[in-house]
Amino acid sequence: MSWERYIRRIGAWRALVSIAVGVIALVWVMVAHAATVGQAAPTFNGKDSQGKAQSLAQYRGKYVVLEWTNQTCPFTKKHYDSGNMQTLQQEWTGKGVVWLTVLSSSPSHADDGYLTAAQENEHIAEVHAHPTAAVLDPSGEIGRLYSAKTTPHMFVIDPQGKLIYAGAIDDKATTDTSDVKGAKNYVSAALTEAMAGQPVETASTRPYGCSVKYGE
Repeated sequence: MSWERYIRRIGAWRALVSIAVGVIALVWVMVAHAATVGQAAPTFNGKDSQGKAQSLAQYRGKYVVLEWTNQTCPFTKKHYDSGNMQTLQQEWTGKGVVWLTVLSSSPSHADDGYLTAAQENEHIAEVHAHPTAAVLDPSGEIGRLYSAKTTPHMFVIDPQGKLIYAGAIDDKATTDTSDVKGAKNYVSAALTEAMAGQPVETASTRPYGCSVKYGE
């Protein structure tokens, strides 16, 4: 083997090793910062539909609910058309809970969940929603940080910044609005138990709904 070929082969191996190390480092970062019940919730920064900065850190000392949403999803529509989501938002924000709806649909899904700030504000007014803020996440960065899979996908964070619930909004995985009344609402249960100083009985469930429409 000539020296030139040997050097080229060594260079190729070094490039492969460098790529492998980079991939391993990326996976480690993603795992280290993944949303895991019982551990610190991943920190995030973003802007809401009013143009204001939103971060998890600014709500330290408060309970925080994260609600992944998509106004075109029939599972999301179930909870808004029935008034269930608005009632929950109003009830819990009235008790000092911060409720953030998160829109992680990418601009490539303009007909399937993506909204501009103005469109989201119009939608909030139309359905009479009561979140603390609607966080726009068109890059999907926050959604991927939390491994948000569906709309809705719900997360509850305690005042110390620990994730105490992740999963479905309730135990009726249907699009039927009549199912809301008899459903067990996991978000309300988690907040009620935690605020009473009790452990959250059901801390994790399988989320249901439409897939979050991330970009490529």
